[in-house]
Formats: sequence, C-alpha cells, structure tokens
Amino acid sequence: MEKSSYFKILFIILSSSCFLIAYSKTLKPEKPCKRFVLYYHDILFNVTNAANATSANVSNPPNVLSDFNFGMLVVFDDPITVDQNLVSTPVARAQGFYLYNMKTTYNAWFAYTLVFNSSEYNGTLSIMGADIIGEKNRDLSVVGGTGDFFMARGVVTFSTDAVEGLGYFRLKMDIKLYECY
Repeated sequence: MEKSSYFKILFIILSSSCFLIAYSKTLKPEKPCKRFVLYYHDILFNVTNAANATSANVSNPPNVLSDFNFGMLVVFDDPITVDQNLVSTPVARAQGFYLYNMKTTYNAWFAYTLVFNSSEYNGTLSIMGADIIGEKNRDLSVVGGTGDFFMARGVVTFSTDAVEGLGYFRLKMDIKLYECY
C-alpha cells in the first residue's frame, strides 16, 4: 500500500473521531434532563367490581408452591394522575402486566407502557424491571419512548403510597429521564 492510501485512511479515522466526539451526548447521572412525579392506581378485579377494576389476574396458579402469589400474572390498564386522588383526571394510562416471581416473599416484575394523552405530554414511556415490594424505594428502568419522550432512557423510582388489602394499591412514581431528545 502506498503512503497516500495510509494518509487517506488516517484522515478518515481522525475526521470520523472528531465528528463522533463533537456530536456525542454526555450523560449526567446527577442531573436528569426531565423529572416529574406521577401516581399509579391499581384496582384488582375481584368478581364484584367489574365496573371499577383496572387490572385482572389472568392466571390463577394453585398456592401449593408459595404463599406469596408465585406465578400469578396480572394485566392492567391503570389510571395515572399527578396527585394522590384516584378520581383526578388521568394524565396517562399504564398498560401492561406484572407477575409475582418469588416463592419466599412478595416480589413483582413489571413491563408496561405509560400512554400519555394530555395537554402537557403526548407519547409513551416504556418501563420494566423488578418491584421488590418489601423495599421502601425500588428502581425500574425507562427503556424507551415515543412522541415527547422519543427514545428516552432513565429510572422510575417506585414507593408504595397506599395499600387497601389485596384490592387496591397506589404507587408514587418519581420519573427521572437522563436521555432526552
């Protein structure tokens, strides 16, 4: 190979590197690009509350393996509000599922999408991860989004805000996005 070919290759590599460095996005984990708090309300169907239920157990495994709902799968379409009031106007819907996946304690694994259709936000946020219910705060991953949240990434910190037996719970969701476009 002649010298001019080496210089051409070197020039291409250097200019590509400069371009990538100039246009790379620096993540600052200490400072999210967008942060907001929402409340997730879940009302489990219990045969008598069809009009109000927002989630339903779609598998009913026998509790011979565990006393912690191990194997139970729940599908939901839950309202999301900006305050703790269940009857507030929803700013989004949480649509997806959670399943109980531990035999020794209550633990759930969530996969859902927040579907926004409000005056403040439009689009979706996709969230998934383990909800270790016994912990005060639990982090789940924001793995993408659409619309106002196009390709967003970040963390949703769950904290249990209210529990009423097995029929209703409310989660506070502290949403911190570290990658915003």
